[in-house]
Amino acid sequence: MKIKSEKDFWSGLMFLAIGVGFAWGATNYSFGVSARPGPAYFPFGLGVLMALLGCLVLFKALTFEVEGGDKIGPWAWRPLIMITGTVAIFGWTLPHIGLVLALPILVFVASLAGDEFHWKDALVSSVVLTIGSWAAFVYGLGLIIPMWPAFLVN
Repeated sequence: MKIKSEKDFWSGLMFLAIGVGFAWGATNYSFGVSARPGPAYFPFGLGVLMALLGCLVLFKALTFEVEGGDKIGPWAWRPLIMITGTVAIFGWTLPHIGLVLALPILVFVASLAGDEFHWKDALVSSVVLTIGSWAAFVYGLGLIIPMWPAFLVN
């Protein structure tokens, strides 16, 4: 069998593996019932859907001809390292400096990972995400997330 799109083949395989892993990992938890779902309900469903998506992408990669074979290029190391580092920095800074400062840092540093950086876009994104995160998680769901640095609150 010939791989007709290398990018689709490897991305489909990745989706399939991650989906099966999530679905399999969810079997260690209680499923509950439809009216009262347990902790396994969502990850299992998401894993199955992701595995199905991976199967569809794999099918496309093996059946539909793509001009040039859609080869995989070199790894984009800079964005990979910057995005991973930014998420780690956000995880560490959130409890220390609060959501209002940690989320804009996340947005600004993550925006530097791309080839095009615009201050206005990053500023608008950070304001919208901070307000949206507060509205969804703190106000809407009632989660206890520090909004400001501890030294300003106490």
